[in-house]
Amino acid sequence: MSDYSYDLIKKGLDVASLRQKTISSNIANVNTPNYKVNKVEFEEYLVQAKDKLTLKATHEKHFGPKKLKDIEPEVKKRENTSLNDNGNNVDIDLEMTELAANEIYYSILIQQLNSRLANLNYVINR
Repeated sequence: MSDYSYDLIKKGLDVASLRQKTISSNIANVNTPNYKVNKVEFEEYLVQAKDKLTLKATHEKHFGPKKLKDIEPEVKKRENTSLNDNGNNVDIDLEMTELAANEIYYSILIQQLNSRLANLNYVINR
């Protein structure tokens, strides 16, 4: 039996990890000529799939993800930032802001996970 909230926290932590690696790569390439920034897209896919996740699939060929694990983050090129003189589109201020936001997101997920595990520990030891 799977716990949906635990699976959601785990998926969020996986996405936060991928996002941290992607942002770090962008920052490391701030001076690389013609480097194009990568970004991780996930939350919008989760919102789009929210209704499908609650529907019951009565046949194996039904469309849409059947489980949260079927929704995967996607790394795409960021096209909406301007190019620097060397053809690079890394905006260091934007990357640092996204890094800070991702760290907060990760910390909140860890707090949620710790709370869930503390509740389970309490129930088991009662």
